[in-house]
Amino acid sequence: MSVAATAGPSTAPTLIQERFTALRASGRCALMPFLMAGDPDLSVTAASLLALQAAGADLIELGIPYSDPLADGPVIQAAASRALAAGTTPGRVLEMLASLRGRLNVPVVLFTYSNPLLNRGMDSFCREAAAAGAAGLVVPDLPLEEAQKLSAIAAGHGLDLVLLVAPNTPAERMARIHAASRGFTYLVSVTGVTGVRTSLEDRVGPLVGRLRELGPTPVAVGFGIATGEQAFQVRRWGADGAIVGSALVRRMAAAHQSGADVAADAGAFVAELRTALDQPL
Repeated sequence: MSVAATAGPSTAPTLIQERFTALRASGRCALMPFLMAGDPDLSVTAASLLALQAAGADLIELGIPYSDPLADGPVIQAAASRALAAGTTPGRVLEMLASLRGRLNVPVVLFTYSNPLLNRGMDSFCREAAAAGAAGLVVPDLPLEEAQKLSAIAAGHGLDLVLLVAPNTPAERMARIHAASRGFTYLVSVTGVTGVRTSLEDRVGPLVGRLRELGPTPVAVGFGIATGEQAFQVRRWGADGAIVGSALVRRMAAAHQSGADVAADAGAFVAELRTALDQPL
């Protein structure tokens, strides 16, 4: 794919920063659905991205399938396996994303792992991701101590490197991660992997408040949010965003298996979440 030249980090707000600033000004909580690229194929992924945008997604997290997804539960692991079996590669994901430029206007955050990124080369990956239209990166197996280099490279291409904190992250380390994260801080709602939960842990609410006190970087909560009620709970806690992954991936897989329109079904689910998230406090 063609590569755009970059001239180093810009002091202008990034796409993700602009989106959260606008949402805060309007008193809204960001809805950020996750889907796995290439499940069941990249043409469906492209249609689904547009459907999620039309349904009210404020940002979209796009997973790049990987054979050893350490942070993912069984639903997303299965989706990654299906995508890999369908021939999905990082390069093809970026080509698909690039094909949507001019039509897909919400910030897209790529979810990937260290090995694929290192295999492609940090600078090459970030340059190609930015050229394709990505706005940020989440690399869950990248520790804080190794994030500084990638964050600088990403920033040089206009990308935000989003870092994760968990309920068991020590307070001092949580403060350092929050200070280093760009775009937003990803607060994992459980100690464990992704997956649908029947309820969210009560201790997540105070953690949202603690992070908000530590600095102005927006806070988005993910892992375990499966219903509109849970998304609304995240908003009540004062978080800036709610991330919904496994529930959407599972629904898309069921739609595909039944022969339904996967993109339309995904859009309908996100529209339900949007309505729940926007109800009066």
